[in-house]
Amino acid sequence: MADRYLRFTGTAPGRFLARRLGLPQPVALRRWSAERPTLDGPLLHLTAGKSELALAPVLARTGVAAGDGRPAAVVLDATGVRDLDALAEVHAALHPVVRSVAGSGRVVVLGAPPDPADHHQAAAQQGLEGFTRSLGKEIGRGRTVTLVRLTDARAAESTLRFLLSPKSAYVSGQVIEVADGPAQPPQDWARPLSGRTALVTGAARGIGEAVAETLARDGAHVVCLDVPAAEAELRRVAERLGGSALALDITAADAGARIAGALPGGLDVLVHNAGITRDRRLANMAADRWSAVLDVNLGSVLRTTDVLLARGVLGAGGRIVATASISGIAGNAGQTNYATSKAGVIGLVRSLAPRALAEHGVTVNAVAPGFIETKMTAAVPLFIREAGRRMNSLGQGGLPVDVAETTAWLANPASGAVNGQVVRVCGQSLLGA
Repeated sequence: MADRYLRFTGTAPGRFLARRLGLPQPVALRRWSAERPTLDGPLLHLTAGKSELALAPVLARTGVAAGDGRPAAVVLDATGVRDLDALAEVHAALHPVVRSVAGSGRVVVLGAPPDPADHHQAAAQQGLEGFTRSLGKEIGRGRTVTLVRLTDARAAESTLRFLLSPKSAYVSGQVIEVADGPAQPPQDWARPLSGRTALVTGAARGIGEAVAETLARDGAHVVCLDVPAAEAELRRVAERLGGSALALDITAADAGARIAGALPGGLDVLVHNAGITRDRRLANMAADRWSAVLDVNLGSVLRTTDVLLARGVLGAGGRIVATASISGIAGNAGQTNYATSKAGVIGLVRSLAPRALAEHGVTVNAVAPGFIETKMTAAVPLFIREAGRRMNSLGQGGLPVDVAETTAWLANPASGAVNGQVVRVCGQSLLGA
């Protein structure tokens, strides 16, 4: 659905009126396109504290080159910040340049994991989280701010490529942890999923369709799954993408076995996107509305994941990406069932991720969308819809492609050091964090 307010405030009269009335002034975000795949402008690399990261070669490969002029991206290496005095260097580094970052630009702060044996270092590094979340809320003009905790720059290359690109337009105020591990760069960064098979549930429309499109763009053969009632739409999507259609009820007891039977060559990427809402306040919610949402949104995820891992359908190098929600993080009136199911997805990710990696070589992560412009949100009453759009640092709703791009980053074979993460795709919603 068109955001008429965003369009209006993009005009001269709209900007004037918004300023006079003190209204939000969102900026149209620049997203990835084949014609403009990189940010417009140079990258500025700054340091606070004494860093030991071998960062320069990795940054040189991100597609954003160093140079003069207004920076499109700023990377502050603060991994060496170990005490209060070094935190002053964070201010000294960014204070002179933050106003000069181009519209829809990026600020990425690199931090180290807090050290439980050194409370000064832990305090300083945790301070970076408050700093980046606050800067994200004040920087404006479509610019985003993210904190990445890491110890090995090579392991974070796919993450830095994502954050320093238009693909991360609606990801801001996030803290992403990247573990140590050998980097496995794809043969072609433009098509990192070439030769891989991906399954996307709920792929007939909306976010699921956008995820299928983006994974296909990145080279995957996509198996599109949805309910039999949506089979006609599902087949159209699959045919358009050169993929396959699999119509089945994901809540069926034998759904996992049927998926395994349809994938004799195995599976590389599993995207749990299928979901439903049956909103009512708890006092008015019938048991069937509760159980239906829990079964689709959480029960099917648990059952199919267990089957596909146990049968070896997902093997070493595999990726599981589940769709959570900020409702599962912050809660939402009238959505006790939905929020329970999505919080359950987060619990699944945090528990399963270390074991799936150790036992199967598979990473498990989640995306948590905020207000995304879909047919479902278009049906929300006007004033509630406008509140959902504006209550974030970017002042607008996201698009299905924003969730899809984040999913594609997590599905990348080079993202093996990203595990157990729940990444909000919400424009830094004011709800939850």
